[in-house]
Amino acid sequence: MKNDPLDHAGHLWAFSALRRSPGAGAHHRRRREVGDWHAAARRNLFNRMIGQLCHCLQHRKLLDENTAFPAAPVLAVSAA
Repeated sequence: MKNDPLDHAGHLWAFSALRRSPGAGAHHRRRREVGDWHAAARRNLFNRMIGQLCHCLQHRKLLDENTAFPAAPVLAVSAA
């Protein structure tokens, strides 16, 4: 069962996060690189942000961008 108002709010929240949050944008790009379509990557971002919101509310903490979206490990390319 789909909650249309929540889906719409999630779409807007994820879309605005893509524009303003470097971590959210990087997460979205990583999901696209693994083969997700734009809508699936955006849905995954929204689900992640909902989880972060729940964590912040339960532990009474503010959202920290670096904790919420840690930098992806950089893979070393060897010149062999």
